[in-house]
Amino acid sequence: MKKTTGLSLIAAATLLAGCATSTAPTMAVNTEPVKVRVLAINDFHGNLRPPRGGIRIADKANPGKTINVDAGGSEHLATALAQLRLGNPNNVMVAAGDLIGATPLLSALFRDEPTIESLGMMGLEIAAVGNHEFDKGATELLRMQNGGCHPTEGCKGPGTFKGASFQYLAASTVVEKTGKTLLPAYKVKSFQGIPVAFIGLTLEATPSIVVPAGVAGLKFRDEADTVNELVPVLRKQGIEAIVVLIHEGGFATGDYNECPGISGPIVDIVKRLDKAVDLVISGHTHRAYNCRIDGRLVTSADKYGTVVSAIDIEIDPKTRDITSAVADNVIARTSFAKDPRQTALIEQYEKLVVPLAKRVVGRIGAALPRNSNPAGESPLGQVIADAQLAATRAPEDGGAQVAFMNPGGIRADLPMPADGQVRYEDLFSVQPFYNNLVTMTLSGTQLLQLLEAQWLGQPGSGRILHVSRGFTYTWDASKPPGQRVVPGSVRLNGQPVKPGDSVRVTVNSFVAGGGDNFAIFKEGKNVRTGAMDVDALEAYVRNNPTVQPGALDRIVRLN
Repeated sequence: MKKTTGLSLIAAATLLAGCATSTAPTMAVNTEPVKVRVLAINDFHGNLRPPRGGIRIADKANPGKTINVDAGGSEHLATALAQLRLGNPNNVMVAAGDLIGATPLLSALFRDEPTIESLGMMGLEIAAVGNHEFDKGATELLRMQNGGCHPTEGCKGPGTFKGASFQYLAASTVVEKTGKTLLPAYKVKSFQGIPVAFIGLTLEATPSIVVPAGVAGLKFRDEADTVNELVPVLRKQGIEAIVVLIHEGGFATGDYNECPGISGPIVDIVKRLDKAVDLVISGHTHRAYNCRIDGRLVTSADKYGTVVSAIDIEIDPKTRDITSAVADNVIARTSFAKDPRQTALIEQYEKLVVPLAKRVVGRIGAALPRNSNPAGESPLGQVIADAQLAATRAPEDGGAQVAFMNPGGIRADLPMPADGQVRYEDLFSVQPFYNNLVTMTLSGTQLLQLLEAQWLGQPGSGRILHVSRGFTYTWDASKPPGQRVVPGSVRLNGQPVKPGDSVRVTVNSFVAGGGDNFAIFKEGKNVRTGAMDVDALEAYVRNNPTVQPGALDRIVRLN
C-alpha cells in the first residue's frame, strides 16, 4: 500500500471524493485475459550434468524408429528456462517432485545440497514433494527446506547450507502426532492482482516405496481426496485458479509431446478431482506427455531435466478463473548455451568430489546391463546380489546364505569403459541410495512367501528380485499370483529349501523395512545391519580381477 504524505487521511479522502465528480476521464477496467506462463519439471534427481542417453524420441526421418537426443543438465536447463520466460513477465517455475534422491555422486556426496542450490538459482519457486524427497527421512527433508549443516556429518560443501529458496509443498503428508501437514499444502502467487493457487503432493503409496523408517510417524492421504478438500478452502479466499503439482503419473504410448493411450494412476486421480482444478502437472513415471484427461490439461516432463513443460494459461480478470491452458514440452537440448552461474556452481563442487569420483575401483570384461530378461534376471542384478552376499557371508558380517536385490534400486547400467576400468562414480550411478545391508533369518516358509510376493500387490507384471549365486527356483507365468513358484524348485546350493529351514538372507535397508511391498522382511529374526550397498559393490569389483556377466540361469520361467 502506498504511503500518503503531506495530507491527512481525511483530506486525502476528500480529494478522492472530489475526483469522482470531476470531468477527468475514468480509467478503463482491464477486460483482457491475463496471460501466465508456467514452466514445469519433474524427477530431476540431482542431474546437474546431462544424463547419459539424454531423452529418447521418435525419429521423424524414420517412422517407427527412435533416436537419442542429448539433453538435460542444470547448465542447459537453466538457459532453456530463461529463454522460455522471455516475452511474458507473468511466469512461474514449478516442479512435481523427486528433485533429490537417487542422485549422481556429484549431488549425493553432499546430501543433495548442490541440487537444491542449483534449482533455486534457475528460478524454481514451488515444488511438490516426491517419494524420493523422503529417502533420508522427514527431518532431512525439512533441513533441505530450511537449511543448516547435517547434524552428524556437518557441512561438506563450500559453505553453510542455506536451504531451498523455493517452497516445498506436501498437502497429503500429515504428521500423525499433530494432525498437520509436514510442509505447507499450497502456495498462492498473484499475477496482475489475480491469485493462482498451487497445491503440491506426492503419491499415496509413498510409504511402500521408501525406507519405512524415513516416513515413520507420517500419514500419506489419498491424492484426489486431499485436493478436493482444499478446493473450498481456497475458494473462501477468493481463489478460483487452481493448479495441482502431483508426484504421480501415467504411461502414454506416443512421443514426448503427445498422449495416445494414457494409462496409469494419474487417469483415475484426475477424473476424481473437483472440476475447480484447472491444470495438473504430474511426474513419478519418468515419462513425457501432453494430455487432456477429463477435459483438463495434464503434463509430465520426462526426467533428469531433459524436458520443460511450457504451459500457457489465460485467466479471466472478471471471474479470476483459468479459461485456457495449452502446453508444449520443450527438450532442454545440450545445444542450449551453458548458464555461467550453473557452471560455476558445478565446478565448485566438482573440485571437492573429483578425487573420490575418479578413483579406479577395478575392471569389467563386458557391459553389465540392468534390464531383466523375461524370467526376471539381469547381468548387473546378478553381480549386485553376489556382491551383497560376499559382503555379508562371513559369520562376523551376518552369516548370509543368499542375497536379494530389488530391481528398482538399480538406477543405471554399467557400460563397458574404453579402458575396461571402473571408477567409483560409475558404481555410484548404479546404486545411489547408499543403503545399509541388512542380514536376517527367514524360515523356509517365509522364503516361499517372499518369492510369491513378487507378484502380489506389485505393479504391472510383478517386481522380481535378483538373486545371488547358489539360489535357484522356477516360476510359472500361467499360474495366478500367489501360486507361481513351482513346488520343490526352490534350492540353495543345490539342496531344496524346506518349510522348517532357517535361511540367512541379505537385502538392503529399504527392502528390509518392507519397501516395494515386501513386508515379509519385517518378520525376519536375528537382524544384523552391515556395510553400505555401494561399498559392497566396490569391494566385489575390487576383489575380482575382471567382473564378467554370468549366465542368466538362476531363475527359470515357464510359459
